[in-house]
Amino acid sequence: MSLRRLWAVMLKEVRQMRRDRITLAMIVGIPVMQLLLFGYAINTNLRDLRVGIADQAGTAGSRALVMDAVATTVIRPALVADTPQQLMQAMRRGEISLGLVVPPDFERRRLEGRELLQVLVDGSDNAVQSAAVQLAQMPVAGYAGAASSARPISVVAFYNPQRRSAVSIVPGLVGVILTMTMVLFTGVAIVRERERGNMELLIATPLRSTELMLGKVLPYMIIGLFQTSVILLLGMWLFRVPMVGQPWEIYLAAVLLILANLAMGLLISTRAQSQFQAMQITFFVFLPSILLSGFMFPFSGMPQPVQWLAEVLPLTHFLRLIRGVMLRGASLWELWPDALALLGFIAVMLTLAIRRFRKRLD
Repeated sequence: MSLRRLWAVMLKEVRQMRRDRITLAMIVGIPVMQLLLFGYAINTNLRDLRVGIADQAGTAGSRALVMDAVATTVIRPALVADTPQQLMQAMRRGEISLGLVVPPDFERRRLEGRELLQVLVDGSDNAVQSAAVQLAQMPVAGYAGAASSARPISVVAFYNPQRRSAVSIVPGLVGVILTMTMVLFTGVAIVRERERGNMELLIATPLRSTELMLGKVLPYMIIGLFQTSVILLLGMWLFRVPMVGQPWEIYLAAVLLILANLAMGLLISTRAQSQFQAMQITFFVFLPSILLSGFMFPFSGMPQPVQWLAEVLPLTHFLRLIRGVMLRGASLWELWPDALALLGFIAVMLTLAIRRFRKRLD
C-alpha cells in the first residue's frame, strides 16, 4: 500500500465534499438541527392546551376552582360555553383539546364530598390524555371528601377511551409514509431524466413546463392513494382502528397531502444536481416534518416560534385533518382552515417548481 496514493485519494474526497454544498450542509446542518429540535423545540410536558369551560354553577367557589386549574399552566382558556354539548362540538372540530364542566349543584357537591369537576378529553392524542390525568391530581381546597377515596376531579376520554396508542399512531402514519415516499419519488424525477439522458427527448417535444410537471405528478398521486388504502385497511384489520368519519373525506385529505408533497418534491428536483442530492434535501424536509408535526411529540409542548414553523409543514395540517375526520367524525368543512392551508401550500410549491423548471440541459 502506498501512503502517497492513499493520501491523494483522501484529498480528492475532501475537495469533492467541499465543493458539494449539499453535503457540507448535511455535515453541519444535521447535528445542529437535531440539537435544536430535541433540546429546544421538543418538550413532552404539555403546556397551554386549549380548553373550553362550561361553568354551570357560576359561584365564587366554582370560578376559583377553574382559576386554580388554569394556574397550573397545563391548560389555556380558549372557549366559554354554556353546556357540555357545546364543548363536545368544539372538540370534534379541533378547536379545543380539553373541556372543563362544572355542574350546577357545585356547592352541594363540595359539602357532600362528591365530584366537583369533569374534564372532557380529546382521546385521539394520547399525550393530551396524560396531561388531563395530571390535571385531575390537582388538590382542591375545602373539599370534604379529600380524606376519602372520592376524587373531586374526574376525567372522561372520548374517541379513544382505552388509550390505545395504535388509534392515534395509524392515522398519523398515513401522513408520515406519504410524506417520505411522495417527496422522495418526485424529488429525483427531473434529476433522473437528466442523468439517464431523457431530457434531450423531452426538450425536442412540444411539451410545456406545466404539462411536464403535472404529467409527472399525477401517476404518483395514484400510488399515494394506494398506499393510503393499504395502511388504513391494515390498521382497521390488525389494530381495530375505528373509522368514524366518511371515507371519501379521508381520501380527499390524503389527496391534499399527496399533492402538497409531490409539489414540494418537484421543487427539490429543480434544485438538485443529482439523485443523491435530491435524497439529501428530502431528508432535511422529512426530519422536521416527523418531529414537529405532532406525530411523535405533542404539538402543544413546543415553544410558540416552533409552532409557527410547524404550521408551514403540510404534515401538521394533515394530522389534524385525518384525526379529526377518522377518529372524531368531523367533516372537512368543519376543519376548513387546515384544508385551506394545504391548498395554499400546493399552489405556492407548484408555482415555484414550474417557474424554476426549464427544458434545458444546463
